[in-house]
Amino acid sequence: MTAPDPFRHHPGLRGKITPPEESFFRDFSLPKLEALLTEKGLPTGWWYSDAEREADRHATLATRPTPDLWVFAYGSLMWDPAFHFAEVRRARLPRHARRFILLDRRGGRGTPDAPGLMAALDECPGGPGCDGLAFRIPAARVETESAILWQRERISDGYFPRFVEARLPDGIVPALTFLANHESEIMAPDLPRAAQVEHIATGAGFLGSSADYLRNLARQFAELRIDDPEITALLADVEARIAALEGA
Repeated sequence: MTAPDPFRHHPGLRGKITPPEESFFRDFSLPKLEALLTEKGLPTGWWYSDAEREADRHATLATRPTPDLWVFAYGSLMWDPAFHFAEVRRARLPRHARRFILLDRRGGRGTPDAPGLMAALDECPGGPGCDGLAFRIPAARVETESAILWQRERISDGYFPRFVEARLPDGIVPALTFLANHESEIMAPDLPRAAQVEHIATGAGFLGSSADYLRNLARQFAELRIDDPEITALLADVEARIAALEGA
């Protein structure tokens, strides 16, 4: 019997989500990261050990409400999750907000000389909510696929895992997501708008540019018909800044 198509709810996403086996993060590891950073002369050793990360993963998954694991994606997981999934759905988190506060000086999409900026997820009781995608990892794959997810999202203290209620078009599912840790040195919650634009326009690293990160997010929103005025306005400001820099 053929398994159901993971893209059956959103066929337009086919081709807009990187196949897991083609993802940079599929075989991501501490030795791979250390080699990349050492080659570029960037700081190393800021990450959790494999043992620390795995202990966190097992403790978190021990509390999961269902055998399958739903994962709420609000940033790069929306186009490059790196894990195998059985289903993807448009989803929304009330009382949360996507905020561009992750200041990357570590080499991914920015460097110490030209920091990049990416999105993080914050609890925001009075906010408009956060739109994104929910991926369902079937129970039989949770152990393998969650290890890949943790290697990426819990590489250090930038995020912490949390189960939240994600609203799908036809119901609510308990979903794992990763919230911003404001105690981490990589979070900059008070960046003014001009600094956000500058970091996104100029930051780049081994994962690509911060501008492409924002463009990819806007592309997924267009496919899902998600109207996010903040993303639209931020992208317009970033493109204008890039044009000004190229014309200087």
